[in-house]
Amino acid sequence: MDKKFFSAKNIAYMAVLLALVIVLQAFGGTVSIGVVQLNFTLIPIVLGAILFGPAVGALLGFACGVVVLVQVIMGLSPFYAIIWAESPVVTVFTCIVKTTVAGLLAGFLYRLIAKRSQIAAVFVAAGIVPIVNTGLFILGCLCMNGAISAFQGSIEMGGMNLFVFIVVVLVTWNFFIEFAVNLLVAPAIYRVVGVTEKFITKKYGKKAAPAQPEDPAPQEQP
Repeated sequence: MDKKFFSAKNIAYMAVLLALVIVLQAFGGTVSIGVVQLNFTLIPIVLGAILFGPAVGALLGFACGVVVLVQVIMGLSPFYAIIWAESPVVTVFTCIVKTTVAGLLAGFLYRLIAKRSQIAAVFVAAGIVPIVNTGLFILGCLCMNGAISAFQGSIEMGGMNLFVFIVVVLVTWNFFIEFAVNLLVAPAIYRVVGVTEKFITKKYGKKAAPAQPEDPAPQEQP
């Protein structure tokens, strides 16, 4: 099983997904709406968890978290700059853990549910990643309430309840759009991958059986 899992084809697929996570998160996977950025990097994390299991889902989630952490340290947005200055330890923990756990859990749930229904398993895995990612983000924000309060003051929203601010201002649009995108796109891409693999296996996977030597002609008895 180990040799089969670490086949050249699987390693190539995992490398592509890892590259997608890094490139999307670093360069083209985010769209700014309000004060936070939408994260479309969750899609390859879902696909990795579905195709290769919890460990690969967690690895892709970890890679995403590392890229996000680098962006936070660089202060690419006012929100990032404030939380890094006010609560660096909690920020590191939040950035790394939320997507790692999301990918890990997606892989476990897919394997569990796929025994009964593969379609249901795909949708559950696609939906659980943004749910876990957002839930752990909220928990992280609550653990660095001083940093969030400082950010509230910087955008003149200091009078709003902290939890309401996190849920309404920082989370709401991001979560619903990410959730919808994952449910729509991830199962569709998984379907394409499945069809493509079947086509490749059908066309190239079966090798012709080696020719068998002909039986020697019986020799005449003297």
